[in-house]
Order: sequence, then structure tokens, then C-alpha cells
Amino acid sequence: MPIFRLGSRGSPLALTQANMVRDALIAAHMLAPDAIEIVAIRTTGDKVQDRALAEIGGKALWTKELDRALLDGEIDAAVHSMKDVETIRPVEIAIAAMLPRADVQDRLVGADSIDALPLGAVVGTSSPRRAAQIRKLRPDVRIALFRGNVDTRVAKLAAGEVDATLLAAAGLDRLGRHDVGTPIPINLMLPAPAQGAVGIECRADDTHARAMLAKIDDPITYACVAAERALLAALKADCHSPVAALATIEGAIMTLRAELLSEDGSVHVTAQEAGAPTDSVLPIAVARDLLLGAPDEIRRLFAG
Repeated sequence: MPIFRLGSRGSPLALTQANMVRDALIAAHMLAPDAIEIVAIRTTGDKVQDRALAEIGGKALWTKELDRALLDGEIDAAVHSMKDVETIRPVEIAIAAMLPRADVQDRLVGADSIDALPLGAVVGTSSPRRAAQIRKLRPDVRIALFRGNVDTRVAKLAAGEVDATLLAAAGLDRLGRHDVGTPIPINLMLPAPAQGAVGIECRADDTHARAMLAKIDDPITYACVAAERALLAALKADCHSPVAALATIEGAIMTLRAELLSEDGSVHVTAQEAGAPTDSVLPIAVARDLLLGAPDEIRRLFAG
């Protein structure tokens, strides 16, 4: 059997996630350990660390090199953190599978709680959503641009560049950093759409790759993330847009919760709808509810 090549960014977290996919494929198909190769590809997002993603090309900075390698046949599939994958994808590429979703919460690193942050604290983040949510809860806080992988950000915090930072619990847990940070409850900080989900893409016409990946897909994660991404599409959201969303499924019912915020967190709007997990109207209804209830300073951020 030919080697199946998985493309991945080269960061420690990305490679950990690629190895999770590799292990899942080996187990699902009873393959030899050397039947799957991980190909590390350096992305523009990894190279440029001193500017916000929204300033230099958005989420495509994490995907364009992997897309090129996939379409050129250098790799058979690409592993992504789904929250880093832009909403509109090339028609030649299919999101073929998702691993079971991990913890969706954010963790605060550097303080025991948001309330415990000192007055005027500097919080490091490059996420418009996290920045707006923190400022909604603590208007006195200052935000500093904070990029880099988990270890880089933890090191910057230890060096005193900021008072605290926010990291995804899923990434910390996958790196074995279970003791780092304090979880922030969902009712205080709704996560980014697709947070905690690892997705695998392949060429849309590659029936072999699609069959390989179908065996490791988690249907509940796939449905929830698809709904959250459909919400982003309906909102015409981009990297500048502070938006949070979480879909959950209990029994035969999907509940989709979402929040839009102004950039400074001073105003926000929330919405929630429930329906069948396959109901394509559900994300559109939530987007409509949000935009109908949003003041102008929020609505202008979602004009597409």
C-alpha cells in the first residue's frame, strides 16, 4: 500500500494534532506505523509573528501553503485547527473528516480569574474575539498584540511582557499542559467558532483519501463545526470580526449559541436557536437574529 502523506504546519501543536490523525488512521485501517508520513510545511502565519493576522491576509496565512501542497499532489491530506481555516474554501478541496472535539473553553494564564486581574492589566492576545470579550468584562484592561505558538506566548508572559494571556484549553491539553491556566466558563467567554476541533482536508476528487478519512470522522463534531462555520458565512465575518459561537447536540436537537461584539467590547448582542443537526436554516436564523439585534457599531463589522 502506498504511503499516505499528511501535511501539517510545523508548530509543536500542529505536529501533535497531525500525529493524532496519523494514529487514528493507523488504528481505523489496521495499518503499519510507517504507512503514513507527516510532511511539515511552513506557513506564512508561522513566519510572520509581529503583526495581527487580519493585517497581513487573515486565516489564509495558515492554509495557503498547505492548499498548494495538497492541490499539487505533494500531500494526500492536510491537518488543520478548524478555527484557523477560512470560511470559504476552494471547491477543489473538501473538509473530509474531523476528530472528536476537545475542550472548547479558553484558559486565562497569569491570573486566577478575570476579576483577579490587576486594575489596568495588560492582556496579550491577537484575537479580536478574546480582546472584545475581555474588555466587555473588564473595560480597564489594555490589550497587547500577542502572537506565536503556545510555548512562545507562555515565555513572553513569564518575561513580564504582559500580565496575562488567553489560550485555548484544547491546545494546552494536547500539548500535555493540563496545569497551565484557569478555565473560563462558557457563559463568560463563548469560544471561537470551531474551537477545539481538528479537521482533515483532501482533494475533493480523491476518492481514496476520502474513504480513508471517512473512517475517522466524528459526525457530531463535524455537524457542530459545520453549523458554526455556516454562521460565519451567513454573517460574512472575517478576521476583524469579534464573533463567538458554539453548537452542541443533545439527542436529536442542535443548539447554536452565538455572540457578536464591538471591537472594544462596549456593546454586544447574543442569539440562540435550536433545531435538527442537519437543518441548514439554523445558522442562517441565528445570523439573522444577531444582525437584527445588533447596534450599528457591531453591524458595520459584519458587512462582508
